[in-house]
Amino acid sequence: MFLFWGQDAFLLREAALEAFGGVQPREVDGAEWEGGETSDLATPSLFGEPRGLLISNAKALSSEAIRELSAYLEAPDPGSPVVLVAIVGDRAKAPAALVKLVQPVGKVTEVKVQRKELPAWLVRRARGKGVDLAPDGATALVDALGEAPGAGDQAIDQLAAAFPGERLTSALVASQFRGLGEQHVWDLCDKAFAKDLPAAMRSLRTLLDDGEPGLLVLGGITSRLRDLVRVRSLPERMPPADAAKLAGLRFDWQVRRYRELAKRFTTEDLVALHERVAWADRAMKSGATDDVVLPLVVTAIASEAAALVR
Repeated sequence: MFLFWGQDAFLLREAALEAFGGVQPREVDGAEWEGGETSDLATPSLFGEPRGLLISNAKALSSEAIRELSAYLEAPDPGSPVVLVAIVGDRAKAPAALVKLVQPVGKVTEVKVQRKELPAWLVRRARGKGVDLAPDGATALVDALGEAPGAGDQAIDQLAAAFPGERLTSALVASQFRGLGEQHVWDLCDKAFAKDLPAAMRSLRTLLDDGEPGLLVLGGITSRLRDLVRVRSLPERMPPADAAKLAGLRFDWQVRRYRELAKRFTTEDLVALHERVAWADRAMKSGATDDVVLPLVVTAIASEAAALVR
């Protein structure tokens, strides 16, 4: 029995699948628990292969589901692993009810990669794929793409295809990922829509100090807002690959990330933010300065106070 918790959906899923080893688990969203899921673990499969249960979005498990899991754990099948995954917000702790459930009989693990550890993590990840990523290349990837491990992982595959057999240095990374200002806008959007206001304001200040055009920054924010609205409109159970195509996104990990971000806002919040962005566009095109308008937009997105966006 495992509980993996943290902020990054990509890292959590990787850790969960690794915990199963060679077992192909059944996956259940915690919000869609119907009852009886644990009974499948004790039922022999037709071909005798081991069973496993992966519970994503475990924070959404109902009290009835937790009671069923607790009863199962009184006499679990040792050959049928159960893994719970809980995505939490910035600075949040593991859900207490899940810790109470798992800790007596299993392992509770926070899954994260610190910003300073990310380049070394990317080097190891590349090595596992048979790709030679230089340390300076890993640092350049973080600078270009931000701190999302899933983005870095996808970028390694892209670089390996573009430069097969070569050592991936910072120069090659720069040649592949031009437009670093745009990448830094993505990082700003990640922080703002995750409601990390201090980090979002620092990111915005860096962009403005570097002379990034305000309308370009606002365009990136607008694009992310529309992506969240599109992803939110798709069925939660739709596979990420299909959702990415319908939403016009490049990578599966973006769907998982954007779904998590969209849950932080109501539909009314998103409508209000769209109105705020439209106001900002009109204001900036009418002569209002970037350093006045953009902080208001970022604060409206990242603040926990809903009144600020209305």
